[in-house]
Amino acid sequence: MGLVDLHCHLLPEVDDGSPSMATSLKLAEQAVADGVSHCLLTPHHLNGHYVNHKQDVIKATVAFQEALEEAQIPLTVFPGQEVRVSDRVLPALEADDLLYVDEEGRYLLLEMPSGGVPTFARQLVFELLQHGVTPVIVHPERNAAILDDPSILEAFLEQGCLTQLTAASYMGTFGKKIEDLTTRLIEAGQGTIFASDAHALARRDYELNEGLAKMAREFDPHLAEHYRRNAKRLINGEPVRMKWQPLKKKRRF
Repeated sequence: MGLVDLHCHLLPEVDDGSPSMATSLKLAEQAVADGVSHCLLTPHHLNGHYVNHKQDVIKATVAFQEALEEAQIPLTVFPGQEVRVSDRVLPALEADDLLYVDEEGRYLLLEMPSGGVPTFARQLVFELLQHGVTPVIVHPERNAAILDDPSILEAFLEQGCLTQLTAASYMGTFGKKIEDLTTRLIEAGQGTIFASDAHALARRDYELNEGLAKMAREFDPHLAEHYRRNAKRLINGEPVRMKWQPLKKKRRF
């Protein structure tokens, strides 16, 4: 098995990701070239712009897998969702309209609004945990509130959340400030996995393998391997634990 990408927007014409099947197949080729063998397809769900119901995503994933096989692209895909924090999440859970990272429904990709963290987010996390669902907070390093005050994330880690950092953030694709915070989160053990969050937009190319290679150089090859294995553990519904500490205070002059 190659790399497992647990957050990407390769499904065509369902959200702000790939606009066409041709683009999706091109992205799939880029994923394979980057060393990815398995992708969780995670269109936006309940984010105020897009609603991608469970059965629709499953159907679209089957069609995309068939297209991949016809194009002879060796990529295995699974249906998933990137679920936005809102008051619609728990009703969707109860209506069986959520897709999880794993088939057992143990891990859920949970997205904060890009501009901040809602006051009710921690209560939602509590409710999800009560249902046996562990939220995986996606790309926290790109959230405006967390970027301004990274300690906000620690409250969610204390609750038991995991995190998905974006490889491109670590590579500096989104700017120096986001790269620096991503590095600090890795250093403090506040990251669980890397993912691509590939969108078929500018600055959203596949950099998953490159990000792991950079991690191996700057930190430790064992840490990069740990991130790789965590992705496999999550998609298999296996236990994943984090050993984290508060971020070191930055010196100010």
